[in-house]
Amino acid sequence: MMTQKSQDNILVVGPSWIGDMVMAQSLFMSLKAQNPNSRISVLAPEWTRPLLDRMPEVEKGISLPIGHGQLNLGGRKALGRSLRPEQFTTAIVLPNSFKSALIPFHAGIPKRIAWRGEWRNLLLSDCRRLNKEKFPLMVQRFAALAFPASSEPPADIPQPQLQTDSTSVETALSEFALDTSSKVLAICPGAEFGVAKQWPVEHFARTCESFIDRGWKIWIFGSDKDSQVAKDILCLLSEQQRQSCVSLAGKTSLAQAIDLLSMADAVVSNDSGLMHIAAALDKPVVALYGSTSPDFTPPLTDRAELLSTDIECRPCFKRECPLGHKKCLMDLKPDRAINAVNKLMAQGL
Repeated sequence: MMTQKSQDNILVVGPSWIGDMVMAQSLFMSLKAQNPNSRISVLAPEWTRPLLDRMPEVEKGISLPIGHGQLNLGGRKALGRSLRPEQFTTAIVLPNSFKSALIPFHAGIPKRIAWRGEWRNLLLSDCRRLNKEKFPLMVQRFAALAFPASSEPPADIPQPQLQTDSTSVETALSEFALDTSSKVLAICPGAEFGVAKQWPVEHFARTCESFIDRGWKIWIFGSDKDSQVAKDILCLLSEQQRQSCVSLAGKTSLAQAIDLLSMADAVVSNDSGLMHIAAALDKPVVALYGSTSPDFTPPLTDRAELLSTDIECRPCFKRECPLGHKKCLMDLKPDRAINAVNKLMAQGL
């Protein structure tokens, strides 16, 4: 186990995807477990702030003002130099790109740790060769950077645990006039990656009908890009059933979505960032897999049912179905999701 000095001041260059940032909390928790006196700051896009604000291990979020994918060598050099007064002692770089290692280098941080990638060896003081068989999960690769390079994969990686504030939760409930007197099923029908990860709207609607008929409320979550999918689901419900279903897609901030998801009794979600948020909120999660696989980035919770179909062409990891039939998701019938929710609720974990 790494022995860190009490004044260890750590900068983590964080990922740019919601799910990846949620999983990065396992690294933050591992660092704090070794040295509670360490200080952790996270450099990441501004939109990640609501996640970082709900991670007690993170002392400060530092906004990365450079667009995702932009090289901007001058901007990265200037930002790195502006961080020198922070006197960071250690930097941990989670993205695999060359450009992600530039800022800690220009910040003059003495210890710069990351996995090898994109010819960035000279920018790092501790550049590690990744054994994918030894570290098959993304969360293992993140958490391993808290330990010396010679260490075995961490045996007990802490699961992400986002924390919510009751005042913020109540404010969000009030703003959207949401009632929690009945059980709430949250559904997350979108996926930023592409339509090959999106369960058919007909299946979501059938699942909603089943729980509405049992007295549940349905809250639909997602970004503005998911608002049409949410409308399509609502259109498949009867007028009476729509009274028990509300679409929040494109209407909430990320902070509000986190707070409202914390009030759900169960969640049915595509493989998406919201799936990882729900898991980190300790919600019972039914995760639906089409073109992707849980073998690399599963929801990090003991309260999950992972559903997929066993057909030859999956997982293909394509944004759109290359065969045009989306059979991997079409054949994943609503009854399986309904039964999975029932199973999780019966377990009462």
